[in-house]
Amino acid sequence: MNRNISFRIYSISFLTALAFLGITSCKTSQPAVDSKDLSYLYNPTKSSIKPRFTVLSETDESAVLSVKYFASELFFSEANPQGIATAQMLMSVRLYSLGEGRTLADTANFSISIVKEEARREYVYRIPLRVQPGEKYMAEVKILDRLRLEVIQSFVPFNTLSSGNRYHFTARGYFAKNELFNPVVKVNEYVNLQYRGMPIDSLYISYYQPLRDVPYPPSMLLPEKTIDYDPDTVISFVYSDTIPLMLSNEGIYFCTIDREATEGFTFMNFGETYPSMINPEVMIEPLAYIASQEELNTLRTSAKPKLALDDFWIKCAGNVEKARELIRIYYTRILYSNYYFTSYKEGWRTERGMIYTIYGPPDKVYKTSDGESWGYRKPVLKSSWGGRVHLQENYLWFNFRIRDGKFSDNDFFLSRSETLVTLWDQAVASWKKGIVFRLDNPEDL
Repeated sequence: MNRNISFRIYSISFLTALAFLGITSCKTSQPAVDSKDLSYLYNPTKSSIKPRFTVLSETDESAVLSVKYFASELFFSEANPQGIATAQMLMSVRLYSLGEGRTLADTANFSISIVKEEARREYVYRIPLRVQPGEKYMAEVKILDRLRLEVIQSFVPFNTLSSGNRYHFTARGYFAKNELFNPVVKVNEYVNLQYRGMPIDSLYISYYQPLRDVPYPPSMLLPEKTIDYDPDTVISFVYSDTIPLMLSNEGIYFCTIDREATEGFTFMNFGETYPSMINPEVMIEPLAYIASQEELNTLRTSAKPKLALDDFWIKCAGNVEKARELIRIYYTRILYSNYYFTSYKEGWRTERGMIYTIYGPPDKVYKTSDGESWGYRKPVLKSSWGGRVHLQENYLWFNFRIRDGKFSDNDFFLSRSETLVTLWDQAVASWKKGIVFRLDNPEDL
């Protein structure tokens, strides 16, 4: 599709829809909308669709951004001339080069009509982008659901710095041949790994033991625990993009085109239950954020882990019904931490996952090319002057910086020196008293 022609055809409807959103929001007496706030990215109640993205470097001058929509999240309507259940999406991509400053490298605009197919669970669309070798890029993607009049924005980093990096690989299911947008594999799952760079003879896979540690509390000025150990094994085999791979042991599998390479494609195996928490043994580990070491040891060594886990939460909550609600909220946050923040370790084990689990979805999120800032709303301050009441919002901020690691492009660390006040002890104490911690909640809520 010609991207410029597509833009001319659909820009009117796109702008009209956005204008409609603005008009309807102006009818309320709510405060002005913060257009830079991206907190909906990490709040499942604020956005209906949660697309997945991958980037593949096809040539030195072209890359492909793939977008996957889940059928269960789309809104299909038969209110159209054909009377066919269809979802209507508008996608706008602005590609920025991050080399020296921030310059616009390419744009793309597409309108998509997604016809519902009963047996189909996902829909994938590919957007070509113009690139140059040796550059870092950030693709800013805006998606408008034309039927729900809902706009979401996502940021997809990638680079063309090396012909052996992760953006030259595509992972696919061995049987269905579907592109895998999530590099997490299960036991007994077969996959193919396709390399799209220069012809190669061999592929090397380095296996690392899984990282079981959790981050230090944000109040401690200590570095995050990372993988600083050598792989257990390195295997090589004659490369073919049709060879079935089964990576059955829990851990990290780093795939490269050269034995000494520091860039490549990473698969992770986090066990049979990931990303969910469906057995007590697995549910005990995330309690590391609120339980003492003695309590954790008791839970881990209990002959009846389910009973011990229930006793822990009932002790916190005071009764069974309140304990159930605490369990629901806590482990829902663990689940979404795995969905949003997984890198080379489960999302809940990351520093963003730690903050998300204890403090909840942030009220404000601002993103830059090198990181993101989360704000948690404090109680509103009221003041009066000249007979008028003024409201002032204050936030507790956590700043995260992206880390250029060889295993993942979703690896962020907490800039602890920028967050001197964390209220971590109060937050943990609140959970232990059976109260879901919120900065703007009354103490007795």
